[in-house]
Amino acid sequence: MGRSRSLAQVYRRFGEVDAAAVSPLSERIVVALSESGEALRAIEAAPARKRHPTVILAALHDLALAGRAPALAAAYAAVDVDAAAGAAIDTLVRMTDAVVELAVRRPARSDETGHGAVLYPAVAEAARRAGAQAVGLIDVGCSAGLDLTVDRVGITYGNGQSLGDPSSPVQLSASIVGDRSVPTHSIPEVVARIGIDRDPIDVTDADDVRWLRACLWPDRPERRARLDAELALAASVPPLLLRGDAVEMLPDAIARVPADALPVVTTTWALSALPLDARLRFLHRLADAATDRPVAWVSVEGVGVAPAIPTLGDRRASGHSIIGLAVFEQSALRTDAIGRCWSRGRLLTWLANT
Repeated sequence: MGRSRSLAQVYRRFGEVDAAAVSPLSERIVVALSESGEALRAIEAAPARKRHPTVILAALHDLALAGRAPALAAAYAAVDVDAAAGAAIDTLVRMTDAVVELAVRRPARSDETGHGAVLYPAVAEAARRAGAQAVGLIDVGCSAGLDLTVDRVGITYGNGQSLGDPSSPVQLSASIVGDRSVPTHSIPEVVARIGIDRDPIDVTDADDVRWLRACLWPDRPERRARLDAELALAASVPPLLLRGDAVEMLPDAIARVPADALPVVTTTWALSALPLDARLRFLHRLADAATDRPVAWVSVEGVGVAPAIPTLGDRRASGHSIIGLAVFEQSALRTDAIGRCWSRGRLLTWLANT
């Protein structure tokens, strides 16, 4: 009884605090689950680490999208919060095994879109500094590899600047903080797109794509539309996906970039999941790979997370991230903090002299 009460408190708090700010439908569902003894017992059939509301909500959403929970799907489509709450409890109780199977097999994905507004100028700057005419993109913690299409999106900044492809089906926007403009260099030809993830999402696999959609709030159609556009763009140039540990797979990924192209490794809020010793090994692997060729690393990480990238005197957990650029060439290493960003890249300030 104590465990169920604790789980109920977790769900109620998630509904009233986390979900309430962005998804009234999910708020109602999660609070209803917290008040249902049957639902809580069904959730407890999952391993403890797979009972979090984000995972259970995604599993329920996946069943609805797959046509296996039609009443829940209809409630989602109608944005009927009361019907959705009842259908979610019913689906969870009737299909406990299916919900648990999905929760165990699939990690919850946030897959925030829109990183291109930060990554595009940083990747272009890496190529400029290395004098590269072609690049190979390597995204660590890639999930679905959406950041690997950075050269094919269009970006408009709040100061009127634009980068990328104005005719792209994926159009991003970001605000500029401060007076300095982002550089106008273009990303050169991309000759390789490689993603590294422990459990990557294949954008050409219907089940994988459905799970990614299931991880979105069901009553946020604008996010669904944006994700669908990015998935379609990624599927038009499917990346090579390497499954495994980022540190261990990095040399193999770099070796797959043609010799006449600059490998540009990107990490966007991926390194914080690694302990410090693994982050240091990641840095050393980059340096080792640069013995025979230049290698660049673009990082968008919290203050102090990316080793060797200057923190500019900023405090950790300060609410913003540092845009870092490291260029490795034989024994030389140049690292810079080239910008700061907020709101997962939707606001940024450029710092580097270009």
